[in-house]
Amino acid sequence: MRAVVAGIVVAALAAPVQAQSSADELRDFLYEGRIAEGIEAFAGRQDNAEAAFGLGFLTFAAGVESLAAAFYPHGLDPQRGIATSPLFGIPAAPERSKEPQVLAYGDFRTYLEDFVVAMDEAHGLLLAASEDRTFAVELDIMQIRIDIDGDGVAGEMESIGAFLARAGGMSREFGVGDGLEGLPTSFAFDAADAIWMAGYSQILAFNADFILAHDFGDFFVAIMHRLFPGAGLPMEAYAPAGSLFMDRDSDALLADAIAAIHTLNWPVADRERLLLARDRALAVLDLSRRNWEAILAETDDNREFIPSPYQTPVHEDMKITKAMVSAWHEALDSTGRVIRGELLLPHWRFSGVGLDLNLYFEEAERTDLVLLFTGLDALPFLREGEIASEEDFAATNEVFGDAIWGYALWFN
Repeated sequence: MRAVVAGIVVAALAAPVQAQSSADELRDFLYEGRIAEGIEAFAGRQDNAEAAFGLGFLTFAAGVESLAAAFYPHGLDPQRGIATSPLFGIPAAPERSKEPQVLAYGDFRTYLEDFVVAMDEAHGLLLAASEDRTFAVELDIMQIRIDIDGDGVAGEMESIGAFLARAGGMSREFGVGDGLEGLPTSFAFDAADAIWMAGYSQILAFNADFILAHDFGDFFVAIMHRLFPGAGLPMEAYAPAGSLFMDRDSDALLADAIAAIHTLNWPVADRERLLLARDRALAVLDLSRRNWEAILAETDDNREFIPSPYQTPVHEDMKITKAMVSAWHEALDSTGRVIRGELLLPHWRFSGVGLDLNLYFEEAERTDLVLLFTGLDALPFLREGEIASEEDFAATNEVFGDAIWGYALWFN
């Protein structure tokens, strides 16, 4: 008997320790904020579906982390920069241990350009991972950490949960609702979610490309001190000498808002990038269709981030109906027609004609928000044709109502 027991002990000691699964590794990398290390570990392991998804997810996270780490030394702090007036009643954020570095317009553009490259890399990897429909990786999104300050360590206060908690506190002080409070945070991410994340990479890249297609230098120097306090931008150096309507800080904030609108007159500097932004917008719509195709084809029911009408939502507020899916597809179709210029945008000032958005992307020499709204800059893009109306989004309005923007943020 002793010999048998001894043999079992020896065998147990000699047995190799079971290796972590790729899902376990991904959780460790994300929860500990070791993004770059995770990318290195998963590179070259594309034959493993979980590792392929992990590489795409981590690459996406690395793009966001790199942009945040680029902005951080320049003092990025919207709360301190925007909400310092008694009008909002929000206390200033704690002072940093180091003075922010000077932020130049060229540097800001470079940061956005690098971000676009990172999002495109993540897009390709996530779509490749989505080809395998068998994986499901459970992640608690609140535990994901990102090294925002670029010091090489993602601390407790650099988790998504901590960010959302601060944002939630700020939104409540602004009078906005509770947002995500009470909703679940742990989901089993699968192939459909890989497509969803690929879509979001293109939403982010679209925004960056649209900005980069223009020369927005005047806007940058007029308003960016509100996002980057202490970064050497010109208007921050001058404290208000007096008040006009409220208190000095509130009046200064109002003046900067007016300056932002006034300088939102951006010459088109890169036509190809503007056209690429248009193509990205169309790609987002296509990816949303592919996402729903994958969701509706699922046969499991495992903590779905976006459940089909046939799956169990992890929270009652996340229930999806057939009517929602149908209405969303109608919205995608109508939006695609608008972007391609097949369906014209109505303009309050003109009757019988509409604005051809595709023509704007192809021929606009500038983007001036005020003149587009008031009509002068809309003139080159007006033509006769089918004009978008409430009927083109009737099902969307009926099913989603005022909640459409929340669902759009969720569905992308």
